[in-house]
Parts: sequence; C-alpha cells; structure tokens
Amino acid sequence: NYLMAGLYWISVFPGLLLLVAIFSLNVVGDRLRDVLNPRLQR
Repeated sequence: NYLMAGLYWISVFPGLLLLVAIFSLNVVGDRLRDVLNPRLQR
C-alpha cells in the first residue's frame, strides 16, 4: 500500500544498499582470490 501512496523510497533505498553491498563483496572476493592464488594471473 505504501507504494501507491508515493512512498516508493521505503523499498528503493534498502534495495540500492543491498546492490552496493553485494557488488562490494564481489569485488573484495575477486581481490582476495587474486592475492591468495598467484597462479591465476590475468
């Protein structure tokens, strides 16, 4: 119901925060893999 009332930001900001968190964890994981496994040089 809050989406109809113009309160879309209640669901947009948590969604954006989730996207940023997932993207940053993905980047950190890639960097850790590169550091810990030197055989996978790109």
